[in-house]
Amino acid sequence: MGYSALMSTNLLCLHGWGGSKESFTELRQALKGTDITLYTPDLPGFGDTPEPRTAMTVDGYADWVLQYMKEQGIKKDIFLLGHSHGGRIAIKLVTEKNLEPTHLFLCAAAGIRHPRHFKRAIGLMLAKGGKVLFSIPGLKTLEPLGKKVLYKLVRVHDYEKASDVMRKTLIKVSSENLRPHLKDIHTPTDLFWGTDDGMTLFNDAKIMEREIPNAILHRYPGVRHRVHRDKAEEIAHIIQSHL
Repeated sequence: MGYSALMSTNLLCLHGWGGSKESFTELRQALKGTDITLYTPDLPGFGDTPEPRTAMTVDGYADWVLQYMKEQGIKKDIFLLGHSHGGRIAIKLVTEKNLEPTHLFLCAAAGIRHPRHFKRAIGLMLAKGGKVLFSIPGLKTLEPLGKKVLYKLVRVHDYEKASDVMRKTLIKVSSENLRPHLKDIHTPTDLFWGTDDGMTLFNDAKIMEREIPNAILHRYPGVRHRVHRDKAEEIAHIIQSHL
């Protein structure tokens, strides 16, 4: 093993809902040739990792990540990066699971619950109730169109595509508000956010910047939820600056 390998820094990247290890293709390319080793696991229910047998919580995902680290021989002194749902898991790891990364990178991170989530929750309940409605004789043929209209109105496309266990998982992880934990993040943190993000709104970024001690916000005008992909070069440069 060479000297550079001994000095390599591990970067653990956690993808968002509906993503996979492929979500970090651009970042991996941008960090190619550096002394940073990327670990990009497919979280349970995504990519090549099977769905869980029962619905998972944010705690469940965090515990899964810790087990993954143990199996991979990844020590706790790492760089940790999370995008969207992966950011939610990262927050849980550093505030409740005693993980102490050298640096934390949050890309359009989820975890702050807003009143708008009430609309989403109502939509999910309506979606469940729709099964009963469309079981009425004569309405069965309208079920496909009715569901599409309903899901579009409440913007629950992730729910529409998911299996039953992953639908229940989505409800569980979306319902937890991690904002009270932000003040407990003592790891130096860089926030990467697109100002046009329609999934995790830019206002969330400003809240995190204000409530996470030692947080720095990097804003990208015109960029939406794919900030980890669309601005991979810039993010890679900032990651390397912390080596």
